[in-house]
Amino acid sequence: QLQLVESGGGLVQPGGSLRLSCVVSGFTVNYYAIGWFRQAPGKEREGVSCISSSGGITKYEDSVKGRFTISRDNAKNTVYLQMDSLKPEDTGVYYCGLTIQAMCVQSTYEYDYWGQGTQVTVSS
Repeated sequence: QLQLVESGGGLVQPGGSLRLSCVVSGFTVNYYAIGWFRQAPGKEREGVSCISSSGGITKYEDSVKGRFTISRDNAKNTVYLQMDSLKPEDTGVYYCGLTIQAMCVQSTYEYDYWGQGTQVTVSS
């Protein structure tokens, strides 16, 4: 059974860093794109970043460009999100999603599998 499990969230001060991990089990991720999304209280889930199956193409939401870096290690079935220079507006539950497509897609409806999420709180 396919599972996605996020980890690495926590409480961090503004300007700090966190590294999120998304481990996929029960499935070989080599052929599929994976995205990171976040959801703040009272808001819709929004896309943060996406990485293609090969890792050759990455995309970022405008507010995180230059601060977040997505990467993947297909040998470990794991995708990472390095988050630097964190801001209070980055607070939310972060989810990883897998789409059965090789290229990045934007809409949450195009993702087929989701993890349970990990909380990120940026506050002084």
